[in-house]
Amino acid sequence: MKRKKKINNILVHLFLSVLAIIWVSPLFWIILTSFRAQKGAYTSSFFPKKYTFDNYIKLFTDTGILNFPRMFGNTLFIAICSCIISTFFVLSVAYCMSRLRFRLRKPMMNIAMILGLFPGFMAMIAVYYILKAVGLSEGSMIRVALILVYSGSSGIQFYIAKGFFDTIPKTIDEAAMLDGATKWQVFTKITIPLSKPIIVYTVLTTFIAPWVDFIFARVICRANADYYTVAIGLWQMLEKEYVDSWYTCFAAGAVCISIPIAVLFIFMQKCYNESMSGAVKG
Repeated sequence: MKRKKKINNILVHLFLSVLAIIWVSPLFWIILTSFRAQKGAYTSSFFPKKYTFDNYIKLFTDTGILNFPRMFGNTLFIAICSCIISTFFVLSVAYCMSRLRFRLRKPMMNIAMILGLFPGFMAMIAVYYILKAVGLSEGSMIRVALILVYSGSSGIQFYIAKGFFDTIPKTIDEAAMLDGATKWQVFTKITIPLSKPIIVYTVLTTFIAPWVDFIFARVICRANADYYTVAIGLWQMLEKEYVDSWYTCFAAGAVCISIPIAVLFIFMQKCYNESMSGAVKG
């Protein structure tokens, strides 16, 4: 019996190891490609024959054709602003739906669920013409337009946060209100400190969205290259006129854009672990 259990454990670990290799291999390959000295999209070997840092140097210095530093700065600014606004919207709507009772609460929740079934890019043409009508489709206002696009409808994604708020006993809110606290004070001083795990999740998802989005950024930016995001920049590096000389820089860019997300994840994971350990101690 013990021997059979041991064999099963070995098989499970072997299976998980194979899955881990399959999952990690594309990441490993893109990192190797970012240091590859040979140009072009195709090579005869998996491992580069020569390694160099020139791809990263070219990515941040050769700005005549593709200005990656500016794209990176645009995306970082848009991501930070969208993250702050979206997190506030999501947590506020989720708290209202979890704690408050009003006449249209259930219809609004049902409508939000139905709208969530449809991808956002279905409305991109309408969104573009609305932004154009209010003067947000040209010049520096493009950044504002993208922030509005990424954060404007974020409140509709409240279901996960609402589910977390539902697990917090309402008796805590009632006790605070008996002591004279307002609903805003209950939300900011009691509920939010107890909700760090869902805040971490919300911050991560709302920050990643501008980094990975291509469709809305392409439609809104159009030919305004000064306001391109990294998704558009990396896509341009794979166009036929640039792919031969910029392919390895594309790999370097893919590595670079993962750094802010990784740093944020590590930092927020630390906050999550501290909040969970504090909850256990309490």
